[in-house]
Amino acid sequence: MFEVTAGVSECHLMIEPLDKCLSIEKTLSVLDEGLKIILDAEEMDDYKPVFKRYFLSDIAAQRKLVSTSGDAAVSIIQQPPLDGSKAVMWVWLMKGSGLSCDDGVVKTRRHTYRFDTSFMSAKADSQQQMSQIFREYNEMLKHKDMSVEQNCMRTWIFVRDVDINYGGVVRARKDLFEEWGLTNNTHYIASTGINGVCERHENLVCMDAYAVEGLKDKDIQYLYAYDNLSPTSLYGVTFERGTALHFDDRTQILISGTASIDSRGAIVAPGDIDGQIERMMDNVDALLSEAGAGEEDIAQMIVYIRDIADYDAVKGIFDIRFPDIPMVITWAPVCRPGWLIEVECIAYK
Repeated sequence: MFEVTAGVSECHLMIEPLDKCLSIEKTLSVLDEGLKIILDAEEMDDYKPVFKRYFLSDIAAQRKLVSTSGDAAVSIIQQPPLDGSKAVMWVWLMKGSGLSCDDGVVKTRRHTYRFDTSFMSAKADSQQQMSQIFREYNEMLKHKDMSVEQNCMRTWIFVRDVDINYGGVVRARKDLFEEWGLTNNTHYIASTGINGVCERHENLVCMDAYAVEGLKDKDIQYLYAYDNLSPTSLYGVTFERGTALHFDDRTQILISGTASIDSRGAIVAPGDIDGQIERMMDNVDALLSEAGAGEEDIAQMIVYIRDIADYDAVKGIFDIRFPDIPMVITWAPVCRPGWLIEVECIAYK
């Protein structure tokens, strides 16, 4: 668990079963009971779960067993946890004076936070699906006097067979962003585009999104770290490396999926998992530094591995370097075959 306390307090949990041999029914029950025990603790008074993500090992067999009841938005994706669990749950919690949560929409005195999950499409290919998903999300925001370009701060885009279908996602996003006025000269959106499997085979793309209403332009800082990283557009993609949201009482830092890349867009340490971890974390540190933060401010991490054979090496390094940060390590191939590992995180200052 990591907690940041300010006018609005935020807390992140990663809950996993100690017994990895439990059935999926018992595993999910353990996760839910674990969350209940935590919320019953005195120091957790008034915290409300606002977003939950279940990382499942086999979504086709397990999806119908996951409860979506409650006020939090619920995300469900097949990205098998590599600790042997059938499921791990990430929970994002918030509390504050007058804070309310209803179906993933969180309201405080000054801001509205929207957690929207599981946008899918049954169109023919990944490009058409991504286009429809973004258009439907934008229309939904418009009904709330919001928009993708003004209010969407973070997306998670899950792609079935990422080596085959990611190109269509990239083309659709680029075309739509140009249509909506999102360019190199304005801004893009922090994002992770990663392998992930939805319940139905025809869904090649699935998206979760996080939007905020009530921030002024000056409160939103885009993170580049050009000494370490190239502009994403250099290799044809359109997302921000990271975004810092400067609220009155805290800065929330959203770091996109980050890999072992240099300032020219080339892969650093091809085939070397240790070398890729070192460069990847150097890149994360550079992004955090632009927002006035460091590794000590990280609240949660998701680590994606392309080859499950690298798990022991990755776990060994992260256990030593980040022993107290809520984290899950999943099998989820990264969008470029040469990248062995990718990480995303949320930090607070």
